[in-house]
Amino acid sequence: MKKFMAVYTGTASPEARAAMQADKARMQAGMEAWTKWMEDHRTSFVDAGGPLGKTKRVDSSGIADTSNNIAAYVIVNAETHEDAARMFEGHPHFAIFPGDGVEIMECLPIPGAA
Repeated sequence: MKKFMAVYTGTASPEARAAMQADKARMQAGMEAWTKWMEDHRTSFVDAGGPLGKTKRVDSSGIADTSNNIAAYVIVNAETHEDAARMFEGHPHFAIFPGDGVEIMECLPIPGAA
């Protein structure tokens, strides 16, 4: 089994997010669908992840507030990269909520590590 990190991305405006949150029926349907997805894939989780907050960037100039479109993450086990990606087809993140996609990448071993 290989390990994969999936990051949920979103580009909805603050207004679009607020409108979606005000739609209680849509929020409930989305959370129920997300809960079902989590239950359906629970045996694949390495880390069930969760939502992510504000971002800080550290570089040679120091620490600064920044932003990106990463909204949440999860780490899963799968036989192949394609198998990991298939887990997220039709995911509630973009099928119900205003998220725009899920990006899946393999977690590779550290070169030279034992």
